[in-house]
Amino acid sequence: MIEAVGLTKRYGPRTAVADLSFRVRPGTVTGFLGPNGSGKSTTMRMILGLDTPTAGRATIGGRPFRGTPHAARQVGALLDAKAVHGGRSARAHLLSLAQLSGIPAGRVDEVLALVGLQDVAHRRAKGFSLGMGQRLGIAAALLGDPQVLLFDEPVNGLDPEGILWVRNLMRRLAAEGRTVFVSSHLMSEMALTADHLIVIGRGRLLADMPVTDFISAHSADFARVRTPDGEPEQREKLTAAIAEAGGAAAPEADGALRVTGLPLPRISDLAHTAGVRLWELSPHQASLEEAYMRMTQGAVDYRSAAGYGPQGAGAPGYAPVPGQVPVPGQPPAGPPAGMSAPNPYAQPDPYAQPGPYAAPAPGGPPPQGHPYGGPGPYAAPPPYGQQPPTAPPVPPAQPPAAPADPTVPHPQDAR
Repeated sequence: MIEAVGLTKRYGPRTAVADLSFRVRPGTVTGFLGPNGSGKSTTMRMILGLDTPTAGRATIGGRPFRGTPHAARQVGALLDAKAVHGGRSARAHLLSLAQLSGIPAGRVDEVLALVGLQDVAHRRAKGFSLGMGQRLGIAAALLGDPQVLLFDEPVNGLDPEGILWVRNLMRRLAAEGRTVFVSSHLMSEMALTADHLIVIGRGRLLADMPVTDFISAHSADFARVRTPDGEPEQREKLTAAIAEAGGAAAPEADGALRVTGLPLPRISDLAHTAGVRLWELSPHQASLEEAYMRMTQGAVDYRSAAGYGPQGAGAPGYAPVPGQVPVPGQPPAGPPAGMSAPNPYAQPDPYAQPGPYAAPAPGGPPPQGHPYGGPGPYAAPPPYGQQPPTAPPVPPAQPPAAPADPTVPHPQDAR
């Protein structure tokens, strides 16, 4: 079991981890989630004795990692898959780790086969792809057959087959009674892999609960209801019946209703009583990603540009779409607010010259002679069976008249 009690780490004036306490129990896959810069990697480094806490303590099996006898046989970790000498082969790298920890050499070949690298065991690690490097790091963590395992982004760079393999591996290790602590940013993968979640933000604990409880506590489930499209009076009748029953119905962009506050059987009974035909009645259960985004929205240190980051509905920089109900955890449709306005700092192009290929004025017709503005080699073809319109003949350009000879006064006339 991994336990953190009052764990704190400061770097000068900045606090990376603040009074963090939690337990990672054996027999379950515990996901470790948090935004970038929230202190996940720092916490894992303190658990493994690589960083010294400013305050508090972290123990594995009741002891600090540095005081654990035969630590490589008790604890396995993958924090940085690139921590490999590029000139060594995969087998030589694992063999050196085995010799330092007193692990039999035969175990090296076992883990190489387990992670699927037996065919490239004698290739130098510097030629490995990102996914192959991740597999080698996982092999190093499993080398001592430990009871406690820590993985930081283990599926980074893996293909779909590799991600599925890691998922099954984590669950099998937990089923064997081992302690599995996994950090990842892939919410969809965590939803399929983890049984329990520990979520931190800005170094502080935000949640410590099972995955299902986390989704229920930090998301809003709803029912999607659709009535016949050509009969708006039926939708109005159902909306009134839902409101009388204590629920809420909000219209969606495609004409359906989003109903909250009532279970599906109750909605069906209300529609039957009101004589409303239903074309759709389906539940919508929030995903782990939606719940996570709602939970950590106020603990994100590094946000994307306004209007393009996944800040959720109603976030700064988004213009609301009329008639559309925002979905929790998903950016609303439509352009960011203010993006359609002209840039007040834009400068005119000093090289722009008027001519036949100049850009048309906003809202006006294209200039005369523009290749996309009329018949010509770049114009759209006429409809089938019609002759292309004949352009009026252009009169030949007249050569400019020669300027008249200016009369130069004679010097004597100037007198």
